[in-house]
Amino acid sequence: MNRLTQLALSDEGFVFDPLTGESFTVNPTGLTILRGLKADRSLESIGREISDQFEALPEETERDITDFIHHLRTYHLL
Repeated sequence: MNRLTQLALSDEGFVFDPLTGESFTVNPTGLTILRGLKADRSLESIGREISDQFEALPEETERDITDFIHHLRTYHLL
């Protein structure tokens, strides 16, 4: 099972991993990405939401998503 699906997310960006007991915080962009991934949405769909919500350029959005996913993989959450 994907560990990402088991993460608990708060509206404030607090993230709890029940498998390890670890917690961390993410910014609003990270929270949007995590929620989108947990909902099994496409990266393109998540990118559009971030662009709309935060008035970000598509190039910035794509880079932010790529960087965030890299961190999730580093911590074995993906």
